[in-house]
Amino acid sequence: MAVAIRLARGGAKKRPYYKIVVTDARNARDGKFIERIGSYNPLLPKDSEERVKLDAERARHWLSVGAKPSDRVLRFLDAAGIVERPTRSNPTKGEPGEKAKERAEERAARDAAAAEAAAAPAEEAPAEEAPAEDVAAEEAETVEVMAAAVEEATPEPAAEEAAPASDEPVAEAGGEQGNGGEATPADEAPNEGESTDEPAEGAAENAPAEGAEKAE
Repeated sequence: MAVAIRLARGGAKKRPYYKIVVTDARNARDGKFIERIGSYNPLLPKDSEERVKLDAERARHWLSVGAKPSDRVLRFLDAAGIVERPTRSNPTKGEPGEKAKERAEERAARDAAAAEAAAAPAEEAPAEEAPAEDVAAEEAETVEVMAAAVEEATPEPAAEEAAPASDEPVAEAGGEQGNGGEATPADEAPNEGESTDEPAEGAAENAPAEGAEKAE
């Protein structure tokens, strides 16, 4: 019969409490046991003396008859100075499994594709600078042509404006000679059928009368 020193779980849900027992290795974890030699309460702090309780004499006895402690119980025995626990080296302990490796590879591929997509527009940007320069040159030439056309067209309106300006003094002079610039009856056009050389009516009659007055 293979004898083992291991833990048997007790306590309530989410509040475990373990017993250190000596039992047949073929029995269930929480099944019947041969002898109880200690207890383990993981809910207590690590520096508490009540966390691990172990009967050192009974543990040595069962070890002497060939009982095999579990890894957890071996840690307790090593801490109590009963037996030395050999140092173990497991270089692949922290290595992820196959599925974890596959997920990591897929994630790396997605990241690489995203990086390439982000870098592609940045590489294509310099190639588009040449058309932009051509457009700028064409716009500059258009502006120069428009400016030249405006300069050529500017003197013509100035000459047209000078002609009316020369007529204004004449109009003003004529206005000054008349009655405040208003048209007189003499300036008005004669009636149809009348000659401008004939004297106005009553002009001959008024002339002798004025001379007679002077003689008197």
